[in-house]
Amino acid sequence: MRSSRLALGVLAALSLAAVTVPAAAQTHLEVQGGRSYMDSHGTDAFFVEAVFDPRAMGQSRFTWSPDVSLGYISGRHVGEYRGAHPGVTNNVWVGAAGARFHYGSAGDWYQPFFFSFQLAGTAGGRTQALSSAYQFVSTLGWQYKNVSFQIRHISNGSFKEPNRGETMALVGIGFDI
Repeated sequence: MRSSRLALGVLAALSLAAVTVPAAAQTHLEVQGGRSYMDSHGTDAFFVEAVFDPRAMGQSRFTWSPDVSLGYISGRHVGEYRGAHPGVTNNVWVGAAGARFHYGSAGDWYQPFFFSFQLAGTAGGRTQALSSAYQFVSTLGWQYKNVSFQIRHISNGSFKEPNRGETMALVGIGFDI
């Protein structure tokens, strides 16, 4: 019951964040999937992410784009954590909002590289990797037109222990709407 209310709260916050972003001429919507690791224990991870139009950062060559995502990380069955609290078997939903940063002009070879930072909320339960209701999400990636490759880390920054975090490799397929 509590986790379903939290999931609804996360979804409502993401919806509000998407609505409050000024009407964009173009939004990039992407479906991502890959493998996530807590220590050396892997599981599946899936995300849907929306990246809105870039905005200039002053007179620099840096741009930032509002970025919202909703993800799912499957639980694990690892014997060494049997009986631990929290365990590792819970499936976790992650809702996040933040910004994606690029450097350079559209024709520069390095412009498709990006870094993003988001604040996130979780629902579905706590695990050894994601032990609090809030998380920080940092992503380093490369996006060219409709394909992206990303390394993402989700953690609560050791504000609450245990804090093993989730580190994942994701491949995304997207389109502009």
